[in-house]
Amino acid sequence: MVNTFSTANRIISGAGASGHLLEEINRIGATRVLFITDPFMDKIGLIDKLSVGLKEAGITSETFSKVQPDPTVHNVEEGLKKLIESKSDLIVAVGGGSPIDAAKAISIAVNNELPLSLYMGYQKIRKSGIPVIAIPTTAGTGSEVTKVTVISDTKTDVKMMIFDDHLLPEVALIDYELTLTMPAGLTAHVGIDTLTHGIEAYVSKKSSAMTDGLALSCIRLVAENLENAWNDLKNKTAREAMAMAACHGGMAFTNSSVCLVHGMSRPLGVQFHLPHGLSNAVLLPTVTKFSISGAANKYAQISKEMGFAQNTDSDEAANHNLIKGLEALNRRLKVPRLRDCKGMDEVRFHEVLHKMADDALASGSPQNNPMVPSKDEIIKLYLEAW
Repeated sequence: MVNTFSTANRIISGAGASGHLLEEINRIGATRVLFITDPFMDKIGLIDKLSVGLKEAGITSETFSKVQPDPTVHNVEEGLKKLIESKSDLIVAVGGGSPIDAAKAISIAVNNELPLSLYMGYQKIRKSGIPVIAIPTTAGTGSEVTKVTVISDTKTDVKMMIFDDHLLPEVALIDYELTLTMPAGLTAHVGIDTLTHGIEAYVSKKSSAMTDGLALSCIRLVAENLENAWNDLKNKTAREAMAMAACHGGMAFTNSSVCLVHGMSRPLGVQFHLPHGLSNAVLLPTVTKFSISGAANKYAQISKEMGFAQNTDSDEAANHNLIKGLEALNRRLKVPRLRDCKGMDEVRFHEVLHKMADDALASGSPQNNPMVPSKDEIIKLYLEAW
């Protein structure tokens, strides 16, 4: 079987990595930069800090800071307008997965026909966009090294997953010091999002020897460091390890694909504006329990990597401990049940169950799961997570 592996063209990581921005802009040869971020990152002055030295180097810069959580087609259209008006030849994406995903979509929208829905699915983008430098400020999505963007279409109530090599950032500057401002709740949610990436990349039907090592590294790093980062928000050792976990998880899943957790997570984001990391965290134990029989040996290895089982344990024992361990991890990190998440309404939840199941299947991710679910099984899993 032939496997393809791709990631960001250049990755610079470690404390102060974001300080290499000017050097990378010059290496690319850009002269006009558009920063794409969210209102919070702009408000705290991070863009101003990153812009130091650009003007003196003859590089002009402007900022588009209207990206919302779970970016929408409207965000992309507004950002594209700003990009064209500014005549920028490089995008610098700063923030969590939302600004980076929006930046990727804006990048390819310059040179490809719209609407974005034309490219939903796998490898449908015809032309490359302008270069993107990604600077993550959370240790979760791994979007800085992936060929994936997820954009919400508010007209159809669908989170579009677009998966294409043309979406890969040119450069990822992974500076864990930028994650030190994350609050405890966000640290937990994006941390379990990272864990989900590692687990799903490892058990995916599209996994390979290239992705397995990165996926297991991601899982180990999360197991050893997430709770330390959550308990001590200024723990630099744990923060750096979680930044690496996010990167390894991103490189793994972008080449082996995510599975059922992500397929079910996206509709929750569209229907109830549930943050992506939180919805993944809520779903992970329930979906893992459903999926185990399809890859018992791999799930047992995950359990052992996380310290939930001993190397001498049987697959059955290890997998039993894995479910118990994931449930306990959620409790320790104060991840709520689905019914207790902000914005969840039980009546509406039941009203949109069938649409969410249909949209989950339409995304393509569940088809990579060790156990491929039917629509009825997805509905049952949503109800179990509730």
